[in-house]
Amino acid sequence: MWLYLVALVGLWTLLRLIRERKVMSHLQDKHVFITGCDSGFGNLLARQLDRRGMRVLAACLTEKGAEELRNKTSDRLETVILDVTKTESIVAATQWVKERVGNRGLWGLVNNAGISIPSGPNEWMNKEDFAKILDVNLLGVIEVTLSMLPLVRKARGRVVNVSSIMGRVSFSGGGYSISKYGVEAFSDSLRRELSYFGVKVAIVEPGFFRTGVSNSDRHLCSAKMLWDRASSEVKEIYGQKFLASYMTGLKSLDQKCKEDLSLVTDCMEHALTSRHPRTRYSAGWDAKLFFIPVSYLPTFLADAIFYRASLKPDKAL
Repeated sequence: MWLYLVALVGLWTLLRLIRERKVMSHLQDKHVFITGCDSGFGNLLARQLDRRGMRVLAACLTEKGAEELRNKTSDRLETVILDVTKTESIVAATQWVKERVGNRGLWGLVNNAGISIPSGPNEWMNKEDFAKILDVNLLGVIEVTLSMLPLVRKARGRVVNVSSIMGRVSFSGGGYSISKYGVEAFSDSLRRELSYFGVKVAIVEPGFFRTGVSNSDRHLCSAKMLWDRASSEVKEIYGQKFLASYMTGLKSLDQKCKEDLSLVTDCMEHALTSRHPRTRYSAGWDAKLFFIPVSYLPTFLADAIFYRASLKPDKAL
């Protein structure tokens, strides 16, 4: 009995590997639009796809980031300045893309742009702190996608949305996890709707990687700003001991982050170039072996794991 089961699992795994290795043809004719290419995953993916011969349309927030990317890539790659929080910037970028893809349409849209600060305990924040992150990580993804969708549909192409393991398990305050949960929900509904038009939607869920989003110095500055702004009641409840421990934890963030960003960009590339892309990609062993399994645990068990590992306010029960 067990031998048949092992053989069945082995055969299924082999067939899946063979199926996933099938690559789309004429990749050199396909255009891919990527947001957030100044640094991190977007920057590396743009260079990676450019080396593969694809026609990369890279959106950067700053002219400096765009110039540095152009200096590292071929003449095929083109850049545009895009602020995903501004409708007029998205409209202009969409028109720019339309002029370049023509009747072929846009093969790939990669929603990669994102921020993670302000971050800290929820009680330290106000509505604007949450809105700042949601505006980029969720509403920006939605508006860019809706604007580019006619071009993607024309090519029967791909949409790749960058979420996070924190879109599965929320273990810190602020708008980041909220935004990533929203990306997961938007992607799921989009995938089902667009399947009728031959468009595939994939979600990439990275673990902890060393990028601008995870920069510990930025998180330290953000936490200090939130603490200084907090009310005297909040400061008394949480206490200086909690603050010191929290800041120490942020300083050690870099030690937990992996430097090999290609673990993530390889997932993105596969989603764009494979004939049979996955619905979800988890990148990093922390995502595969800890966070994803924890997300399937009963709530009380997941809560117990994070409760034991979390910091306690000075006046906690």
